[in-house]
Amino acid sequence: MSDTNAPHAFSRFLKFWRGLHKLSQEELAFRLDSSPRHISRLENGSSRPSEAIIKEISQVLEMGERDSNRLLMSAGYSPNLKRIDFHAPELKWLRKAMTLNLKALDPHPTVLLDSLMNIVMVNKAWVRFYSEYIPESVIYNVTNLYDFFFSHQGIGNTASSWQDTLSVILMSLQQQALVSNDPNDYALKDRLASHPSVPKDWQQRAAKLEPMASFKTQVNINGTQETFVHVNRTVSALGPAAYASEPQLTISTIFPENEALDLSSFVEGNIKHPLLFY
Repeated sequence: MSDTNAPHAFSRFLKFWRGLHKLSQEELAFRLDSSPRHISRLENGSSRPSEAIIKEISQVLEMGERDSNRLLMSAGYSPNLKRIDFHAPELKWLRKAMTLNLKALDPHPTVLLDSLMNIVMVNKAWVRFYSEYIPESVIYNVTNLYDFFFSHQGIGNTASSWQDTLSVILMSLQQQALVSNDPNDYALKDRLASHPSVPKDWQQRAAKLEPMASFKTQVNINGTQETFVHVNRTVSALGPAAYASEPQLTISTIFPENEALDLSSFVEGNIKHPLLFY
């Protein structure tokens, strides 16, 4: 049985950071214009911190965005994430690393996504994979992977249990928006939910289904119907900070269920795309 009087995560975090800066409870209270008794109650878990005092603590201790957000999350508050431009000059090193990653995944179709599922990079195999049954003009102009999935009927026609897949995606976006309360997250969910391919009972469907780490599609390759599995992997900071700092990136790769399937043709020839950088 757990000890209901044990300090909460925030209490442990506060004690850790105060100790790191070698501050007594009295010294921290003075800097916060608070009382040592209140700091003591925060550290023993008998008092829940307000969002305002957590932000004051972060400022007093000169904490960066990652650690400030982790402190907020430890008390049950949403992190304040600042969207980062993946193409900003200071992230050149990250773009290089991701380019090498996507190139290494050829001939398996792969895209790199930001936290709003905007496509920021593709590899050659991804362009060729969809070129098998979708016009190049569509592939060249796609900017958001979920918009691509939801709006283009060609993809829906290749996926198994597609309406259930759309419903689970929407439910994950709905819950993300409820946690973050970010207008961008709500806007993405509302935009996708408005597509005609979405079942009207998507909320009820998703409530009965567990989140899926992948889904399958069937595509005709060289005259044979082949099954592919979509798998997502997160690229972020280590540990809990993964959810408390940007950039939050996802690598989405499509693997053939038949391991013997030769996909070398996916990287042959002159392949172009605005988001292909090698």
